[in-house]
Amino acid sequence: MAQNLGKDELPSAPSATLEQQNQAKKPPPAPPQAAPPEQRSSAEPQPSVEPPASPKQETQNQSPTESASPAPQGDIESATQPARAESQKEDGDESRPLVRKRVDEVNVVFTVTDKHGRYVKDLKRDDFKVVDDNKPAEQIRSFRTETDLPLQVGLLIDASNSVRDRFKFEQESAIEFLNQTIRRKYDKAFVIGFDVTPEVTQDFTDSTDALSRGVRALRPGGGTAMFDALYFACRDKLRKAPQAGPVRRSVILLSDGDDNQSHVTREEAIEMAQRAEVIVYTISTNVSGMKKGGDKVLERIAAATGGRAFFPFQIRDVADAFAEIQDELRSQYALSYKPADFRPDGRFRTIEIMAQNHKHLHVRARRGYYAPVE
Repeated sequence: MAQNLGKDELPSAPSATLEQQNQAKKPPPAPPQAAPPEQRSSAEPQPSVEPPASPKQETQNQSPTESASPAPQGDIESATQPARAESQKEDGDESRPLVRKRVDEVNVVFTVTDKHGRYVKDLKRDDFKVVDDNKPAEQIRSFRTETDLPLQVGLLIDASNSVRDRFKFEQESAIEFLNQTIRRKYDKAFVIGFDVTPEVTQDFTDSTDALSRGVRALRPGGGTAMFDALYFACRDKLRKAPQAGPVRRSVILLSDGDDNQSHVTREEAIEMAQRAEVIVYTISTNVSGMKKGGDKVLERIAAATGGRAFFPFQIRDVADAFAEIQDELRSQYALSYKPADFRPDGRFRTIEIMAQNHKHLHVRARRGYYAPVE
């Protein structure tokens, strides 16, 4: 059954609308009798229809000196902004499954290509050098080829009116990708369609038949809230998915990149993908033959998370884009390393991986990560 996320259930974020902020500030009805000060917060009834307060509103209540206005979206080519206090607080969400790992160990998934764009799959640990926050890593602790690790994939399909003309072909291309990529009892995927709200038409499963039904259940119509959908997929699906060991997390995002309905900004969606260690591959549905503003947005999202942006200007090329993503997922490396000067301060730290003694090779990985807070 499709899970339709209404407007009140959209991902809470610093850029929540003013209307939501005003609603969240309404005081709850007073109790019949005043409770002692230490018991009042638990005794007061809560309005049943009030939307949850956004992380920024919670932060404002704790620290009145912080700005109440949402951060500007900024230029398309701007760098990823440092973590906000509300995102740091979210890391302590008790609803998330507890996964214990070393706070001073960083995991990175990456690909290597030659000057012709062909994947290089036979490199070893000693072929790579890692630079964390402009300092060489103290130690590479593990190294492996990524085809050995399970996949957790989110397929996000723009179901707004702007893609109606080519929607059927994109659905069939997505189904073929899932059939060729998801391995039974090993990988899992889910399907989300989005217009003004994200709708889960198929939750995590290793059944390609169920995933195909989820894709075919999508119907185009409405505006576009792409950033909300990406934020939700990373925070509420991939980041909270149970895992018995290391996994690869990816999102395949089909859209024209034009967002006109989201509550979160582009940079907030990117930040959540980075926190969830998700690689985002974007496939533009713009078939005008010219790159537009939405295409630049898709490029920004892919580059910041270590993915790729595809621009199939002809409808039949969409299937080729899916095939290239499938090939890349079978050609990845993964390593974990210990930074030389690590501090659990919540700050954004850059990552650079280089192929030593192979100047003609290009390494593509996410641009950085947010250090945990102790």
